[in-house]
Amino acid sequence: MESLYGVTPAVLAFLVAAAALAGWVDAVSGGGGLVQLPALLIGLPGAPPATVLGTNKLSSIVGTSAAAITYRRAAVTDIGTAVPMAIAAFLGSALGAVVATHLPGTFFRPLALGLLVVVGVWTLVRPALGEDQDLRWHGTDAHARHRVAAVTMGATIGLYDGVFGPGTGTFLVFGLVVLLGYSFLNASAIAKLVNVSTNLAALIVFTAGGHVLWALGLTMGAANLVGGVVGARTAVRRGSGFVRVVFLVVVAALLVKLGYDVLRGA
Repeated sequence: MESLYGVTPAVLAFLVAAAALAGWVDAVSGGGGLVQLPALLIGLPGAPPATVLGTNKLSSIVGTSAAAITYRRAAVTDIGTAVPMAIAAFLGSALGAVVATHLPGTFFRPLALGLLVVVGVWTLVRPALGEDQDLRWHGTDAHARHRVAAVTMGATIGLYDGVFGPGTGTFLVFGLVVLLGYSFLNASAIAKLVNVSTNLAALIVFTAGGHVLWALGLTMGAANLVGGVVGARTAVRRGSGFVRVVFLVVVAALLVKLGYDVLRGA
């Protein structure tokens, strides 16, 4: 087990199982970090925070990439929106990683908590939200407006991901549904490609600092990949209604987690 940084077989089995579940959750609605990051903190209690985060990003990018490919093969990804949005998110995430060295993550917890309350309530009171696709803009300049909104959203949420992170996939899906008019299924597909770019930007930063446990991260990544493929196939098969339900469960879990963090830090 030395090649896996000394983790015991029992801890490794726990981390692999957590990575598989995280991949499934992330592929369906976003929020896989709710499962995988706490598991790494439990499994590697002596590791520096940056090492835990870097290893988490390595595992996540494997599963997210597989989910993005699965969605694309099912022809539910709007590439014309996803690619420019992903590029903007990559740049935003890289900038966010730099900003993170000057602002503590606790600065963003109350803000994220407030936004999640809005997201949860808005989704609950609008049961038809995201069930069908109805893009926001129509007419001659619709494409330009749509593209500007997508790029702005990608850069903003990418910046948030680079600085803080929790709920990034959830905010992406919600923004794509509410602001741009995508169905939950199509929004989740686009969000996966954008997530790949934000994870890549963060992974580059962590790798440059030597904060990635490669053997462990790739082992977990294999499990995350399986979970991501299964999750994407489940979402495609079950449709937007199923994605909406999982989305609400993830929002509730994020509210509990961030609410606890805010109260504990108070």
